[in-house]
Amino acid sequence: MSQAKKFASHADLEEKKITFSQISEHAWAYTAEGDPNTGIIIGDDCVLVADTQATPAMAADVVRRIREVTDKPIKYVVLTHYHAVRVLGAAGYGAEHILASQDTRDLIVERGEEDKASEIGRFPRLFQNVETVPPGLTWPTMTFTGKMTLWLGTLEVQLLQLGRGHTKGDTVVWLPQERALLSGDLVEFGATPYAGDAYFQDWPQTLDNLAALKPLALVPGRGAALTTPEDVAKGLQETRAFIADVYASVQDGVKAGRDLNAVYKETYEKLKPKYSQWVIFDHCMPFDVSRAYDEASGHADPRVWTAQRDIDMWKALEG
Repeated sequence: MSQAKKFASHADLEEKKITFSQISEHAWAYTAEGDPNTGIIIGDDCVLVADTQATPAMAADVVRRIREVTDKPIKYVVLTHYHAVRVLGAAGYGAEHILASQDTRDLIVERGEEDKASEIGRFPRLFQNVETVPPGLTWPTMTFTGKMTLWLGTLEVQLLQLGRGHTKGDTVVWLPQERALLSGDLVEFGATPYAGDAYFQDWPQTLDNLAALKPLALVPGRGAALTTPEDVAKGLQETRAFIADVYASVQDGVKAGRDLNAVYKETYEKLKPKYSQWVIFDHCMPFDVSRAYDEASGHADPRVWTAQRDIDMWKALEG
């Protein structure tokens, strides 16, 4: 692959400033200026971590921050979905249980190996000290469908599937007593949603289902923690608008009979004025438009991304 055709993310080498902040009585946000976030729940007797970071070496910094505020054991790790950048750090927590939806486990079975190779190749900076990742895949020790309730002492924590969006297995972590939410990549803030494995037609309704909870605070998949109802509403609205804008543009192109390359260029130019200031815009757009094109062409479920498919797609759209 020539220099000109390298993924946009290969030029993304800038280290990000990490923030560890409390968003409600029991919920904390580990954020890094648009890099993948981790959500933390500190209960009466133990700690829950949602989304692990990409490697155990990177997870060690999350653990260090947690230890600055509590010495309670980290009992639960929640995988909000199956993407490698979210799950490969799980071994770094020594948790008793790794929890995920059954749909997420099914995706790990179906495409986990391919996704792991694909993601590490796409965005090297996000996999710091990748050699610390254990061989094989990250597997949940318990799965659920629809809803699972955990009790961290007297603190109720709900794991909810509110619909398909970023993937078919998306899980959110909800604290009903204080109305704090860890959304995973269903919601982004000032960051471009990655939609290469998405369900474009379902995602807006899933966001409406999330909004119906009326969260007061929210940890998005990327971007700053949202600590007011107004910020939460803005995060939901902006994510919804991006997904709708991509799909509307791609759907128009498919109906007009244009090929993927033409539709990509049109959609990129349409969305650039509104969204190009968001982090990873150039990285995400080829993957997002490729998936939207498939869905608008009648492919209901996302195709598996492999390292070779990534390269072929990038050459076709950016070459």
